[in-house]
Amino acid sequence: MKRRFFQTVCLMSALAGIHTVWANNDTPVSTQKPKTVDAATIKLPAGFSATVLATDLGAARHMAVSKNGDIYVKLAKLKDGKGIYRLRDTNKDGKIDEQTSFGDYPGTGIFIKNNYLYASSNSDVYRYELNDKGEVMQPEQPEKIVTGLRVKERDQSKSIAVDDQSMIYVNIASDNDACREAGTGKGLMPCPLLDSAAGIWQFHTNRLNQSYNDGVRFATGLKNVVGLDWNTKTNSLFVMQHGRGKFHDFYPQYYTAQQSNELPAETMYELKKGVDAGWPYVYYDHIQKKKILAPEYGGDGKKTGGEKAINPTAAFPAHLAPNGLLFYTGTLFPERYRNGAFIAFHSQSAELKKGYFVAFVPFKNGKPSGPWEVFADNFAGIDLAKPTGPVQHRPCGLAQGTDGSLYVSDDLNGTIFRIAYKKK
Repeated sequence: MKRRFFQTVCLMSALAGIHTVWANNDTPVSTQKPKTVDAATIKLPAGFSATVLATDLGAARHMAVSKNGDIYVKLAKLKDGKGIYRLRDTNKDGKIDEQTSFGDYPGTGIFIKNNYLYASSNSDVYRYELNDKGEVMQPEQPEKIVTGLRVKERDQSKSIAVDDQSMIYVNIASDNDACREAGTGKGLMPCPLLDSAAGIWQFHTNRLNQSYNDGVRFATGLKNVVGLDWNTKTNSLFVMQHGRGKFHDFYPQYYTAQQSNELPAETMYELKKGVDAGWPYVYYDHIQKKKILAPEYGGDGKKTGGEKAINPTAAFPAHLAPNGLLFYTGTLFPERYRNGAFIAFHSQSAELKKGYFVAFVPFKNGKPSGPWEVFADNFAGIDLAKPTGPVQHRPCGLAQGTDGSLYVSDDLNGTIFRIAYKKK
């Protein structure tokens, strides 16, 4: 959930030393440039360490790594007229010593599959052919495979993932947080947005100039998905949904202000073709561990609903804004991390009084095998319970290096972190 109102609240609260409830957003929470965090201050489990690979890249969003180790970073805002950075460690000493940029469009989505780099703007999807080394062959001449995607004033990011059958999956977010009638707490019934938004659309990777209408609505009932990944072990798409907000404004008889800040859950789903995750009619309450009927549609915070809606694979505290998802397949990290899910949280939780961290969910046989945990913390660089200044970094994208290390992008300062493991 991304609201300009909360950007202002977050900044004012931080400067005043007041606790900021939450701020899910896609632009910097402060207009003044924060002091960057030393990578050594990132809190990690024993044996792990963090280093900074690059800084000042701008609004660095999702990333992809080619087979030769090049890191491609998608920018939400153009930097020097370009929207994609290629980072290269030419002498393999663990430091980036070559940076080039290309692509004249901003956006979030980027993904490498087989011999192509795929990248998205907020309205289109492109592909770039790779050579045998994994390098983009014609960086200034991409092929457009999807054009004319729906773009509204909020939640514009078109995150993407590619499967093994030459299909690409694109997030089309809702621009209405709860599908309400304007200025009221009444839900639109049926929600008219579900025909064109609030879901994942599927297109072919090998067809050029597909229109929005050429796509297939693969899954519905998803308000906004920024983090997603194709799980090669389960051969299925997993997504992270940004939950809705604003329960207390029109429904104080059912929700306290605190409940409004702590609900609903941010949710992970495994998607099969044709499934419905339930938005806007129901939401998932991670405290009650139930799908609850939304108040716009007759709910009171207790009534359950969504019998035909799928259950989440995992649930997390409200308003953490999961912007990155990666299933780890490397061998550098200890065995318990193999095939598990890393999640980059882009905001903070009033319930936890924490945020801006990377979490981990262990998986076994394609399902979570234990509770989620904070893996990499302190990107914010401040105590979020009693902030004394602006947030310094906001995790957004995740990628796996060819050596099995984990890359984390920060779209506030344009920093790329590398997390590695060394047994003591």
